[in-house]
Amino acid sequence: MIEVLVTVVITAVGLLGLAGLQMRLQSSEIESYQRTHALILLEDMANRIAANRNNAVNYVTGAVAPLGTGDNQPASCAGVGQVFDVCQWSNALKGVSEQSSGANNVGAMIGARGCVEDLGTGDQFLITVVWQGFMPTVAPSSNCGIGLYNGAAGTSCINDLCRRSMSTIVRIADLATP
Repeated sequence: MIEVLVTVVITAVGLLGLAGLQMRLQSSEIESYQRTHALILLEDMANRIAANRNNAVNYVTGAVAPLGTGDNQPASCAGVGQVFDVCQWSNALKGVSEQSSGANNVGAMIGARGCVEDLGTGDQFLITVVWQGFMPTVAPSSNCGIGLYNGAAGTSCINDLCRRSMSTIVRIADLATP
């Protein structure tokens, strides 16, 4: 009887460990999906700026006024050029491409925001996408969305430890000068 009881306890501990591993794998899979989506959105804005290189400086948002979650871009984009591109990118960050049955946006990362910063040379721009992760890590060095991803008191997501960030630099070549 004791042997059966020990076997049941060992099996229960093993199954609990397996369930914990499964939860961790699910969380890692979602983080991976969000990172992939961030790369796609990063490349999207880089291509938009490169295609409209003469007006690249007009895309600059700075780190304190990110596009995406919480901005005032309309859901329906009008206009041309930079105005249209910024509105489209903001909506992509908000996830409007996919909606749940309750008409909630679900097509992007959690709390996605994007920044375009001028690196001071007039021809180099830093594009950054930030979003809310699930597990705390090290806060990224990027200033985009800083302070906007703090969890509630008592949670592990404080001091931007759950903020994720990806950046790329777009360099605009001067094609007019020989």
